[in-house]
Amino acid sequence: MNAPAARALDPLFAPRGIAVVGASRSPGKLGAAMARSLAPFAAAGGHLALVNDRDATMYGTVREAAADGPVDLAVLCVPAAACPGVLAEAADAGARAAVVCGGGFAETGPGGAALQDRLAATAAATGIRLLGPNTSGFLAPHAGVTASFVPGAGDIEPGRIAVVAASGGVNHALAFLLAEAGHGLSLAVGLGNGAGVTAPDVLDHLADDPATAAVALHLESVADGPRLVDAVRRATVRLPVVALVVGRHDIGAFAASHTGALATSWRTTRAALAQAGAVLVDDERELADAVGALAVTRARPHRDPGVGVVTAQAGPGLLLLDDLRGRRARVPELTGATRDTLGGLLPPLTYQRNPVDTGRPGPALGRVLAAVGADPGVDVIAAYALHEPGAVDLVAAAAEGATDGVPLVLGLGGTGEEVTRARRALRDAGVAVAADPRGTAAAAGALLADARARVPAGPSPDRAEVPAGVTGPLDEHGAKELLGRLGIATMPRRACADRAEAHAALTALGGPVAVKLLDARVLHKTEIGGVHLDVATPAALDAALDALDAAGARRYLVEAMAPAGVDLVVGARRDPVFGPVVLLGLGGTTAEALADVAVRLAPLTPAEAAAMPAELAGHALLDGWRGGPVLDRRALGRTVAALGDLLAAGPGLDEIEVNPLRLTARGLVALDAVVITREADDAHADR
Repeated sequence: MNAPAARALDPLFAPRGIAVVGASRSPGKLGAAMARSLAPFAAAGGHLALVNDRDATMYGTVREAAADGPVDLAVLCVPAAACPGVLAEAADAGARAAVVCGGGFAETGPGGAALQDRLAATAAATGIRLLGPNTSGFLAPHAGVTASFVPGAGDIEPGRIAVVAASGGVNHALAFLLAEAGHGLSLAVGLGNGAGVTAPDVLDHLADDPATAAVALHLESVADGPRLVDAVRRATVRLPVVALVVGRHDIGAFAASHTGALATSWRTTRAALAQAGAVLVDDERELADAVGALAVTRARPHRDPGVGVVTAQAGPGLLLLDDLRGRRARVPELTGATRDTLGGLLPPLTYQRNPVDTGRPGPALGRVLAAVGADPGVDVIAAYALHEPGAVDLVAAAAEGATDGVPLVLGLGGTGEEVTRARRALRDAGVAVAADPRGTAAAAGALLADARARVPAGPSPDRAEVPAGVTGPLDEHGAKELLGRLGIATMPRRACADRAEAHAALTALGGPVAVKLLDARVLHKTEIGGVHLDVATPAALDAALDALDAAGARRYLVEAMAPAGVDLVVGARRDPVFGPVVLLGLGGTTAEALADVAVRLAPLTPAEAAAMPAELAGHALLDGWRGGPVLDRRALGRTVAALGDLLAAGPGLDEIEVNPLRLTARGLVALDAVVITREADDAHADR
């Protein structure tokens, strides 16, 4: 049998020999703690060299250490200022990877940033793979390497979950959380400042790692969005990736339009990861439950998978159901045939439509699970029971209820060694396990999200041609002419150079009309009194024009009033990290106040764009709410995709926004539009 091919990060995570540079015999020092953590590596036959040129009992240099055995990895426990020189010496001695644990680099300010630049330049020049600086290291239990100074890290058992964390502290927090839940680790990496090895590098390393079944990803910032997306997309071909993105409440600096303000780095990062196939979570405990479930089992790909809920206690079952519905999980009513089967297994007063309440755990539980799993609308089972061994053997019930292709998530409540053993036996049998209703919902929700993410993309439709070479600045009339070329409807209008043309426009359009200041330099016309609505008479028009003149108008736009409806905001912008993105939300100030928006990377297909409204908390407003208009999602998908295509194809464009895009009984109509081009940016910055 052939040995697996070597990978670029093997010298870091699976070294033959390790040198601790700055090792110490003073117990409280970093170098001493690292030497203690790595002692089991030496006991297992690895070459561990302690390097300190001021201690005669240790090696004076890495080169001396390398003379006695291979040194693939150098762990630097020296002051920050010494690190670039020591890194160069280690590379010259043959080390192919290094960990820089200490701080004092970019996190401290400009001086530290310059020092970090020197460190990164040294790594680039020598080819040595650098983890850190400012990291508490990594754990590679299968390789017997605990390159960490954190007490207890070496006690974590080998397993199937990998952790890739921006923070060394979060790396260990997640590792301990997973260990407490009964999971072992294949790898746990704290990236620190990420001057060398980054999250995409580690994801590429894990993509074909047979020891890893699922990845927990923690992100604080992203330097290269397309590189991260590509790495997640490659990894998720084989591995589920569960992502926790920090920064929900940091909305950053507002851009010129609503689109820029709403597409925050946090929101865009999450959208990009989901589009690449990752499962998103909101906190570290949910991350542990989700990745723990996906390391054990996965559901079949499905565009809209359904979950069957089975509970042996009504109260916890209600918590579980409520949490699942909050995750927008589909909980279908069971078929008549399934209910007939359940009716023969359960007491008549129990609820049997979905959720299924057994009343108490009993001998029929396994057959109940099997009946629910066989229902054609169920793709995942989420169940909860307290540990009552006198009433039912839950491990045996799970085995009896196993349904091919329908994974089971079992929340097992209780405490003590017996419960721990039961949870381990369930995991060994391929059942995802949680400790409480919320964890059960998080685990089931992750299986559902992963099933949706793995649906193969359909054939890409022929894309409509979009205008090329768009230059600016464009006023609202010019922007709407551009929308018209994309097939996006607007109201009849006239651009007017003077009052006479404005009065002629009112006569031609028939009133009532909207009268607006027409100036490409002004993006938010309402804020300076640049918009007047429901103008129906010549006298009212003169009054509106007087007000616009006072606001500095040189030209006017006279436009027919639109019918009532529901307002949306649709935009496309060039994100500084991820490139072109599109955004959909409820229009006007509602979107800004509630941040109820959906984001995607562009370009995207009309079908992908048509799915975006389902993410909005206010999506019910688009489905005929109280007799209102009903959204044609395919038409919206074509509109959003066209804006994304236009931005992706036009390097001279920075942003396009339609706000509002009104949903009316006659369809979608753009009421206002902003197009920001590169050459117009400086002018807009002052307005």
